[in-house]
Amino acid sequence: MNPIHLLPLGNADRNLVERLSAPLSQAFLVPVEVETANIDIRRFYDGVREQYNSTAVLQYLRDQASNSRLLAVFKDDLFIPILTYVFGEAELGGSVAVISYHRLQNERYGLPPNPSLLVERMCKEALHEMGHVYGLVHCSLQDCVMHASTYVEDIDLKGSLFCAPCRRLLFAHRSTP
Repeated sequence: MNPIHLLPLGNADRNLVERLSAPLSQAFLVPVEVETANIDIRRFYDGVREQYNSTAVLQYLRDQASNSRLLAVFKDDLFIPILTYVFGEAELGGSVAVISYHRLQNERYGLPPNPSLLVERMCKEALHEMGHVYGLVHCSLQDCVMHASTYVEDIDLKGSLFCAPCRRLLFAHRSTP
């Protein structure tokens, strides 16, 4: 089984990124490896928006990936041209995804830091985006990690695991050659 490669980019906290390993490995039943990258992320930065273009990150990573699944993790804010911000983005049925924990931190909303809540939110976003990589689309069930999230409160409300129908789809896709 090909592993999922976790890639901290920019000034992402490697210890936080490593905390995603076990939940990803348990959910997808594959090994997870935390890598080191020497990628100049300034190429993805939009100075007018003061954010990083997640679509550009995906395109770059897809060109670098070699038949492996990769999840890049940013500390900094991400956007796509049609939205103000995104928590993450993925290639549906592809090989790459990216998440940011910039808007997952309580401090962003004037609240005291909550490291365990940050990790919980990051895990949900990592599972969600990698679910897209494995071919899953958004789920209508609130308890499913594949439920869409527009606001951080949406992330807090949704479940942290795949619902039974999504889990069946996930493993049906994986067993297909």
